[in-house]
Amino acid sequence: MRRVSSLWLFAALAILLPVIALFSMTVGTVSISIAEAFGAAVAAVLSGSEIAGQTQVILFDIRLPRILLAVLVGAVLASTGAVMQGLFRNPLADPSLIGVSGGASVGASLMIVLAGGAVESGMLMGLSLVAAGAFVGGFAATLLVYRLATSGIGTSVTTMLLAGIAIGALAGALNSLLSYFADNDMLRQISLWQMGNLSAASWAKVSIMGLVALILLVRFPRDSRALNALLLGESEARHLGIDVQRVKRRLIVLTALGVGVSVALAGMVGFVGLVIPHVVRLLIGPDHRWLVPCSALAGAILLVVADSLARVVVLPAELPTGILTALLGAPFFIALLLQQRREV
Repeated sequence: MRRVSSLWLFAALAILLPVIALFSMTVGTVSISIAEAFGAAVAAVLSGSEIAGQTQVILFDIRLPRILLAVLVGAVLASTGAVMQGLFRNPLADPSLIGVSGGASVGASLMIVLAGGAVESGMLMGLSLVAAGAFVGGFAATLLVYRLATSGIGTSVTTMLLAGIAIGALAGALNSLLSYFADNDMLRQISLWQMGNLSAASWAKVSIMGLVALILLVRFPRDSRALNALLLGESEARHLGIDVQRVKRRLIVLTALGVGVSVALAGMVGFVGLVIPHVVRLLIGPDHRWLVPCSALAGAILLVVADSLARVVVLPAELPTGILTALLGAPFFIALLLQQRREV
């Protein structure tokens, strides 16, 4: 595949994201034109006047926080995917390899089964008990994988990969066990949560996700040199002055934080952390100075597009966003792999 300029791709994605986000403001059960949405936003900002009831609620209380949450979750999932692929030196790796997704799923399912109907009424820092349980479960699973892979001589990437697979299998078994004991209502809640959904977006969730995204998207570029060095191998990276163990620990903790919060707020949204970094790498190469920010922008675009389609495909109902990301990402990824195989 012919490479494109990293700067041009970054600029194109940076321009495309707000355009798609603005278009997404008009999409949903209630149709609002771009002119109406833009005019309403300008009027609210410049004059401070309130928009008429329904339009104000739809634009600024429902759609805007949902779009911003999609942007932030997509950016975090894609950037952590790029980092994990660099850390594992495997372009087909994704953040779930360190156990965070499986652990989050167990945590959420456990809260649904134990708390029953109180999962939405019980709140912690503006989050439901399900979201809090998902974050704790995901972070705990990642810490367990890290401890299993760490010895006196450092953290083995191979062992961490195998430990992640084992923890993922254990998480799957625990989820099945919890589903077995759940009643019909609980089972439906578990299933819907595992499909991924942004319909419960709120400004509180946007604030939490925004803080986490800011931490990751400021920190990850500073580790680009270390990730580029790790592509040569750990011994070579050490010879270049990289503290490999410290970098691994920092990146794993940041990934667990980002993916844990993303899964807690949006459920299981698949393929973003796998497909987007791989596609961007095919376009611009493996330089993490550009790979991480371009992946973040592309991931944000993909999730906004998927969520917009989820709102209109089966009107007046909505599809879970995670279904759309898989339906969009999987065929595109397969087509890229087939094209790459033909070029070899």
